Amino acid sequence: MFKTALTALLMLLPAFVSGSEPFTIISGSGERSPKQPQACVDSRGVAHVTFGVGADVYYCRTGVDEKPSPLVAFQVPNMSLGMRRGPRIAHAGDAIVITAIGGPQGKGADGDVLAYRSLDGGKSWLGPVKVNDIEASAREGLHAMTASDDGTLWCVWLDLRAKRTQLFASKSIDQGASWSKNQLVYQSPDGSICECCHPSVATEGDSVHVLFRNSLKGNRDMYLVSSNNKGETFGLGERLGIQHWSLNACPMDGGMLAIAPNGEVVTAWRRGNTVFTSIGKAKSDTMLENGEQPWIASNPSGTYVVWLTKRDGQVRLAKLGTPNSTTIAENARDPIVAVGDGNESPVFVFWEQRAGDRVSIECQLVH
Repeated sequence: MFKTALTALLMLLPAFVSGSEPFTIISGSGERSPKQPQACVDSRGVAHVTFGVGADVYYCRTGVDEKPSPLVAFQVPNMSLGMRRGPRIAHAGDAIVITAIGGPQGKGADGDVLAYRSLDGGKSWLGPVKVNDIEASAREGLHAMTASDDGTLWCVWLDLRAKRTQLFASKSIDQGASWSKNQLVYQSPDGSICECCHPSVATEGDSVHVLFRNSLKGNRDMYLVSSNNKGETFGLGERLGIQHWSLNACPMDGGMLAIAPNGEVVTAWRRGNTVFTSIGKAKSDTMLENGEQPWIASNPSGTYVVWLTKRDGQVRLAKLGTPNSTTIAENARDPIVAVGDGNESPVFVFWEQRAGDRVSIECQLVH
C-alpha cells in the first residue's frame, strides 16, 4: 500500500523529479532502526552514504547504475543519533572520511568527534582519530563536516569545554589522518549559542562558511560566520533574516548552507513554523512554506531545498527559481539533499521513513 501511494504521488511531481520510485537502502525496527542518513556525491555522480544503527556506522554507495549494498564500516560506542545527530561523510581525494560522536558513557556524559577514513573505496577503515582536543567536549553530539576542492576537510561542532555552548572547528590536510588544533569560531556574548541545533559548514576556494543558531538577547536566530583566509581567522557572526525569533527554548533545527556556482552562500533555515532561504549575509530572507528541518544543496543545475511539513510528516522538495514545490514522501524525518559538481550530476534526496514500528532509509533521484 505504501509503494502504491508513492506511485500516485510521483504522477503529480513536476518535471525536475525523475519518474523512478524511491528505493529502500535498509530497514529495521527497535534498537536496529537505521537513523540519520548523510551523503556526499563524487565527480562521477555516485553518492557515498552513511547512517547509524545503534552503535554501528554503515557505509554504502548508490547512483543511477549502482544499487546500494550497505555494510557496517565500524562501531562508535554510545553514538549520538537522532535530531540531526549522527555520522557525517565527505570525500577528500581518494579517501572517504566519516566522522561520528560517541564515548564510553554516552547520554551526554561524554562524547568525542571520531574520524575514520577509507583508502580502498569503503572496504576497510582506519581510525579512530579524535578531532576535538579537549576530552568529552563534543558531548552534545552535534557536528558537521565537509571537504574543499583541494581536499582539505573541515569539521565544526557544538563544544562544551567552557561549560557553555561554543562553536569550534578543526581541519585536516591529510585526508583525516590528523586534525589541527581546535579553533574557537564563535562565542555568544550572552554565554552560549543555541544548545541543541546542529551547525553546518561549506567551503569554496579560500572561504570557509559556518551556519549556526545563536542564543542572543532572548532570540534564537540563525547566524553565518565566515573566513576568507582558509580558516586562519573568522569574522564576526552575522544574523540572517529580517525578523528575530524570540524563543526561550531550543528548536533543535539548525538549517543548512551551500555555495552557489557564482560563489554566493545560500542558506535554508527555520523561523517559527516557516522555512526560509537567504542569499549572502544580508538581513534578508525569502519564505518557502510552513515546515521545519530544511536542507539545501547547489550545483550548476540549480539549488535544491528539502524540508518536512512536520516530524513524521511530508518531505517537500523545491528547486529555487521555479514556482512549485512538491511532496516526495510521507511519514518521514530528517531529509537531506546532496548533489555533485557537474551539470549532469544526479540530485539525491535521502530521509528516514516510518511505517508502523519499522524505519527505513529511503532515496529518491531527481533530475
